[in-house]
Parts: sequence; structure tokens; C-alpha cells
Amino acid sequence: MNKFEVVLIFNPDLSTDILNKELSSFKSKLTDNSAKIVNEENWGLRDLSYNINKYKKAFYNFLQVEAEGDIIKNLNKELNQSENLIRYLFVKVKNHEELPTKLNYEKK
Repeated sequence: MNKFEVVLIFNPDLSTDILNKELSSFKSKLTDNSAKIVNEENWGLRDLSYNINKYKKAFYNFLQVEAEGDIIKNLNKELNQSENLIRYLFVKVKNHEELPTKLNYEKK
């Protein structure tokens, strides 16, 4: 199993219910494909470094995942079709970072 860190950036206009449904849908896709979610953090509504599709802010979510590489390829196709997801990034790592992350400390 490979280790990945995933950042999902969602549309800031989403209601809490829709945001939670999108996130749970993503997590269920992972677990249905035998991936394991090790940790997760909600970084909340944050400013973007630059405007993306007219948005200046977005909801950030961070997950640490253990999965096979081919699962990530299949997820990329599905994530590209999501209207509520602005950007996403999968990064393969050797070891997961210890949580909470620095971004989570800044929120408090």
C-alpha cells in the first residue's frame, strides 16, 4: 500500500450539508476501493493564494490515505467531473506527517 496525502478544495458557496455529503462521498469511494483513511483534518474556509474560477476563498479538507496507485488514477477521473470541487491534489509520501498540521494551529 502506498501512502498519500490529499487536499480537497471545495466551492465556498456550498452549504454545510452539501459539503459534508461531498466529503463523505469521496471517503466512501476510497473505502469502497479498499483504501484506508488514516487521518483527516478540516481546515475550514480559507483565502486562496490566487483567484480560481472567480473564487477568492474555499473550503479546505486534508486526508492521509493508504491506497494502491491505480485507485488514485480512477478517482482522478471522477473528481474531475465534480462541480463542487475546485481543486484537489494527491501527494505520495514515504511517511505521514504527524497531525495536527500547522494550518490547523493557525485556525485557532
